[in-house]
Amino acid sequence: MERICNFLNKDERFIENVYTSKSIDTDLLLRWSKLLEYDFFRPYSSHLILYAPPAAVNKNQQKSEKVPYFRKNIYTQEIKEFIMKKIHSGEMTQNDVIREYSIPKSTLHRWLQKNSNNG
Repeated sequence: MERICNFLNKDERFIENVYTSKSIDTDLLLRWSKLLEYDFFRPYSSHLILYAPPAAVNKNQQKSEKVPYFRKNIYTQEIKEFIMKKIHSGEMTQNDVIREYSIPKSTLHRWLQKNSNNG
């Protein structure tokens, strides 16, 4: 407790209130992440990546003539493992995954190939 109080520059009462609070300020969460060497933001960013709505098809059509548009999804290892587990357990087919999560077919096949080489 003393180490936590010193690192966060707060008293024990404040720390105990954080433990029981329903939410936490992002600046404080970042400091906790550094203290505990754990990325508390990762579950949220992974969720956003996995469940983000697909981009509108014609949204950047006018802009594409003037400026190139690059869209690259970033998938964390946790998301890849989650998807692989769904496929290997038979819970979802490859087509189900592609439809449900808007993962490009070539990306999914690359994951499956790497997974079979490592497994």
